[in-house]
Amino acid sequence: MTVLTPPLDRLRWTLTDGLTLVGRELGRLRQEPGQIVVALLFPAIMVVLFGYVFGSAIQVPGGGDYREYLMPGLFAMVTFSAVTGVMTRMAADASGGVMDRFRSMPMARLAVPFGHTGADLLTGLLMLAIMVGTGLLVGWRPHLGLIPMSQAFLLMIVLRYALSWAGVYVGLAVKNDRIADALVPLGLPFTMLSNAFVPTDGMPAWLRFVSDWNPVSALTAASRQLFGNAGAPSGDVIWPLAHPVATVLLWSAALLVIFVPLSLRAYVRRGR
Repeated sequence: MTVLTPPLDRLRWTLTDGLTLVGRELGRLRQEPGQIVVALLFPAIMVVLFGYVFGSAIQVPGGGDYREYLMPGLFAMVTFSAVTGVMTRMAADASGGVMDRFRSMPMARLAVPFGHTGADLLTGLLMLAIMVGTGLLVGWRPHLGLIPMSQAFLLMIVLRYALSWAGVYVGLAVKNDRIADALVPLGLPFTMLSNAFVPTDGMPAWLRFVSDWNPVSALTAASRQLFGNAGAPSGDVIWPLAHPVATVLLWSAALLVIFVPLSLRAYVRRGR
């Protein structure tokens, strides 16, 4: 006779197993210090490259310091790294047979993707903290107080977690970790095709439309608005930029609704 597990017990089981795998992922980072070094260097490199090299040639809409205009875009870029980071780790576990060993254990089916997304959220918080410190060193400041600043960072966390589930699905869908590694550079054009680094006014109409509906642009615009930084949307702009906070929340909800069930289905099918 099959014994049905109550929903609350299943949820507790999933969370417990997922937290165990979060610890596994964090332990793997300690064994691969090169990834930590890259996370530490990345913010400084991006700020110097864009803020000091390209910034002298870029005019901020409405005036203002380019580095203050830039930092919300870099925060958005770090947020969207969740997709490629989770994708490569999931693909490596799948192609290396690690997931086959997990399936042979009495653990909840959602525990593996939950562990990967949870670990990415923690590492993302570390990268975000480093980026904030770097921004403060080069003169970036949030001007509207603690509550709007906290709301901006909360938006980044929520969207990062939703994007990490997209990374889970893509990582399970590709054949192996080599293909996943080859897909990583495709994340850069996605973040560049936005208002993160340059104003979109000079783009062709069709390209500007794509950029304005890009979730990177919504997160960047919401951050500039909540931080009180230069380049915050104003005047007659397209809906996602006129309501950037709502747009980020809608993108986050849509990503979770789409990719959580797809990831679970892909994980189950991968074991067949």
